[in-house]
Amino acid sequence: MKKERILTSIIGLLILNSFWSISNLCAQETINKPLTKEEWQATPFYQGSFVGLDIFGLGSKVFGGDYTSTEINAEVNLKNRYFPVIEIGYGTIDTTNDETDIHFKTSAPYFRIGANYNVFYKKPYLPGHFLVGLRYGFSNFSYDVSAPPLTDPIWGKPSIPFSYQGVKSNASWLELAIGLRANIYKSLYMGLSLRYRSKISIKKNENSDPYYIPGYGKNKGSNIGILYNITYQLPF
Repeated sequence: MKKERILTSIIGLLILNSFWSISNLCAQETINKPLTKEEWQATPFYQGSFVGLDIFGLGSKVFGGDYTSTEINAEVNLKNRYFPVIEIGYGTIDTTNDETDIHFKTSAPYFRIGANYNVFYKKPYLPGHFLVGLRYGFSNFSYDVSAPPLTDPIWGKPSIPFSYQGVKSNASWLELAIGLRANIYKSLYMGLSLRYRSKISIKKNENSDPYYIPGYGKNKGSNIGILYNITYQLPF
């Protein structure tokens, strides 16, 4: 419970920081004017590249979660409006359900590809971006699952073992993203992204289904994820 409270507090602080960034962006709005259509069309097509690291997934298990993920991303700014992006990560989990005593373990890479759209594309004077986007995600993984042996409730025997190693599976999904990225110092940015994830497909197995999908989260029809990125704008 203590870890869960810590995790909730951290999420709250991240959201408050994002609201502060939004208010900072809005303050800039009162002293500048958006570009006209002609001015925006005259801006360069290529306006920079970004690389980023998600720090929320790295700290998830420490502060109450049951998984850890490491994720980097690369993004290109096209006319301050379109941001094609690729995200590559590695997700891992090793957990036992307190109620069922089922143990589940997996570690595998995942990737997502898609694009963001900057709502404030005609306002290059703002120190950041307000982004909405879409991702396609995929992970090919194997997992171990085990539980106490199943025993006949009447006769007591035979005892049927439940333990499977290296079960192969894969999954794909779509993500809707909304987030804010704000410049905090020179070429350094920080931002919060909320993700609504919905499965497209998953490889099912005869004896078990995966509890966790790397890059997606718990194996449910849909879920909500959070990323908090530290991003650097490359000097070219």
